[in-house]
Parts: sequence; structure tokens; C-alpha cells
Amino acid sequence: MIAFLKGKVDFKSDSFVIIDVNNVGYKVFMPEKDIAEIEDDKITKIFTYMRVTQDDVSLYGFLTNDELAMFELLLTVGGIGAKSAIAILSNIEPSQFALAIITNDISMLKKLPGIGPKTAQRIVLELQDKIKSNDAIKADSEVKNAVKFNQNAKDAIDALQVLGYTRRDVEDVVSKMKIDNMSVEDIIKEGLKRLWQIIMNL
Repeated sequence: MIAFLKGKVDFKSDSFVIIDVNNVGYKVFMPEKDIAEIEDDKITKIFTYMRVTQDDVSLYGFLTNDELAMFELLLTVGGIGAKSAIAILSNIEPSQFALAIITNDISMLKKLPGIGPKTAQRIVLELQDKIKSNDAIKADSEVKNAVKFNQNAKDAIDALQVLGYTRRDVEDVVSKMKIDNMSVEDIIKEGLKRLWQIIMNL
């Protein structure tokens, strides 16, 4: 499995890039917004997902690990394939996506390309279930942190779990933030930034 590629992008199109890694060119399909952010002649690190099917082997890439986590989550939802997941990632940030899941924001999800009402409802149902599988841990944590976390923080913690982080790690990060006047999305964004810094320093 190829976890990431690091090199200069030799070619860019609307849907994929070719990245030169030690004189080997890898074709990587990416969200349009990520492709637009890549600077020419600059070393770029792309987090990758190798998708293997009966008829094809393809690499999908992202500029952040959070986007990769969101892509992997979307692939677990019935009816959403790799191309649809890439299109969705081109139109919503991981923080906004996680918030939509936790708050049952069907109207937000319906704005995404290729997502109708039924698919939006399926996304919420299937991905919220991944959190509900940790109900015992969640309930215990909420009792212990009833004073520490306000409702915005609790919603943000749930949303960050959607993106694959453990509740313990998320609560530890959020507990160190000044959350009194922060919105749910602001807490998610700051939490993602701090969680990523922790991962990079390991």
C-alpha cells in the first residue's frame, strides 16, 4: 500500500496530476481544489489511497490526511464510488462534512454533486452509526467532562470522530482550547489543526 508520494508535479489536469518521484511518474486522481493549490516546481506531499478493483488499479490523492479520511469514509457508504467521493471532496471541507453528519444537515449534503435526498440520508445514517458503536465510551466520557465541555464542544468532538480520530485524543485536544466563544465549525477546524500537528510530531 502506498501511503503517500512526495515529489514535483510534472503535469496537472482538471481531475488528476502526474507526480515525479525519483524519476517515476505516478498518475494520481485528486479533488479539483487540491490540484489548484499545488504549486509548480515545488516539492509536494500527497496522501494516497490505492483502489484495486477487478478491472482497474488507481491512486487517489489528497493534500491533507483529513481529506483522505473523509474519502475513505465516503467509500463505505452504499452507492458512493471513488469518482463521486472525489467530486464531493472538491466541494466541501472535512470540517463542514463532519459537522453536517453530526447535525443531520441533509440540506447541506444535498448541495454536493451527485447527492440526492436519499443518498444524503444514507450518508448521515451510515456514518453516524460508526460513532454510535462507541456509545458506552461516549457516555462515560460525557459524564466525566460535563462541566468541561459545552454543547458546541461536544458536537465538535462527535464530528472529529467521524473523521477517524479517537474520542480520547479529540477530548484531550479540545480540553486545551479556549472554546467559550467558538462555533462548532471553528472548534472542528482548530481541533483538526492541532490533531494533525500531533501526528506530524510523532
